[in-house]
Amino acid sequence: MNTTRTFAATVLTLAVWGALAGAPAIAADAAPPASAAVPAFNLDADVNRALKTFNVPGMAIAIVKDGKVVVAKGYGVRKLGEPAPVSGKTLFEIASNSKAFTAAGLAMLVDEGKIAWDDPVTKHLPGFQMYDSYVTGQMTIRDLLVHRSGLGLGAGDLLWWPSTQFSTDEIISRLRYIKPATSFRASYAYDNLLYIVAGKIIAEKTGKPWGEAIHERILAPLGMNGTTTSVAEMLASADYSAPHSKINDQIAVVKPMPVPNAVGAVGIDTSAEDIARWMTVLLNGGKMDNGKQLFSARQAAEMWSEQTPMRIREPKPALAATKPNFYAYGLGFQLRDYKGRKLVMHGGALQGFYSTVLMVPEEKLGIAILTNAENSPAMASLYYRILDQYLKVQPSDWITLYAQQEAAAHQEELERQGKEHTSRAVDSKPSLPLASYDGEYEDAWYGKISIRAEGGKHVMRFERTPDLTGELEHFQHDTFIVRWKERNFNADAYVTFALNPDGSIERMKMAPVSTETDFSYDFRDLTFTPVRHPADSAK
Repeated sequence: MNTTRTFAATVLTLAVWGALAGAPAIAADAAPPASAAVPAFNLDADVNRALKTFNVPGMAIAIVKDGKVVVAKGYGVRKLGEPAPVSGKTLFEIASNSKAFTAAGLAMLVDEGKIAWDDPVTKHLPGFQMYDSYVTGQMTIRDLLVHRSGLGLGAGDLLWWPSTQFSTDEIISRLRYIKPATSFRASYAYDNLLYIVAGKIIAEKTGKPWGEAIHERILAPLGMNGTTTSVAEMLASADYSAPHSKINDQIAVVKPMPVPNAVGAVGIDTSAEDIARWMTVLLNGGKMDNGKQLFSARQAAEMWSEQTPMRIREPKPALAATKPNFYAYGLGFQLRDYKGRKLVMHGGALQGFYSTVLMVPEEKLGIAILTNAENSPAMASLYYRILDQYLKVQPSDWITLYAQQEAAAHQEELERQGKEHTSRAVDSKPSLPLASYDGEYEDAWYGKISIRAEGGKHVMRFERTPDLTGELEHFQHDTFIVRWKERNFNADAYVTFALNPDGSIERMKMAPVSTETDFSYDFRDLTFTPVRHPADSAK
């Protein structure tokens, strides 16, 4: 989602991708040696202020510096309404921060001579097929990781999000039906499906499922013993956080959303203590505490090298200092700069969980922020505050700045929706009787949905996505709005029907109502055509 749950494409959130006062807060169960370099600041005060300002129930923070763990602890509560606190061991879903683990898993296979970055994907997955035969033949393992395939932003994510009944193999097989948005290798567009393919290669070359391979080859050697590779594993642990989303502008506990078919893109659940171990080995060029290489220094450098340039967007004036001079994607990591230093980072977003992992190689500094709410400004305000402190630059009141920008952006979206609603042709009516819109519809890559009359309402159901069920209400002309029963999705969508000259339905298209809807609800990529009307079954 992405959740993941990469972030919504607003100027404010792109700036997020793009200060701490008193004694440092050190986790009692992860205390660093006295020699660890720690600037004097009050981490607790700023984190608790951010939790309150951005209405985030719980958060875990890890900071590593010069190979030492400075901070690995939790704040707030695991679940709203319950007293259990977040600890340094509390597990959070980290969504797209899992992509770095998949990249590292492939890097290890490169070291072992089992694959090469520029091998064709079809060499290792003979059944792999994209929409275009040329792209199928030319797509390399490197291409799977760097978001330049020609697929549009989040294309095909509805095959796995929200939780679907498609298998990993089914998702991969349906890539052949997704039309590209641009030419192959022409430009950057974030995707998740190709990381699912990358995870499949790890499974094929190790002879083990992705989760088992990652456990044995990465997590166990690093001592990341609490980290899990599935939501089911996380829920069976003793210390995990509940996800939280906004429902009618109020923060609420929501149900976990398993995505076992997309683990190569979003499968890791981890804690502050474990993510500190991960950042430490990354900052050390793949070298572990025992002196052995998890992956070679050469592969570490390759993962952090610029592969695909990314567009630099203009931030709001108050956030001008966050604008990078360069912005690119590596292999599982984003690369940019801040105050003259290169940053290696990534974000993660799934329902109820947002996370950031950020490293400054020149400073041997790593910062990870894990949250149990969907609020990227909360994380950005803190990691910029921490960066300012460690980089010894003039700090800004990032919490206030991001809170102001978040409020302004949300108000702007409410006003936009209000104008859209009031400017509609309110007296217009559908071209057909409502029952004529009922039936089954099919899209080339997703498959079938249905619209049926139920209890006096017309209900849309995505056949392989149980949670995408909602009632249709008329908007204008032949456009309706589907209101999903799961109100925390923030993904209500316009549903527009196009008619043939004889008055029959030719096709149906969808588009999000809100600009704040996560791009993984890629309704715009769907084109449904009718396959059956309810009356047909009576014939």
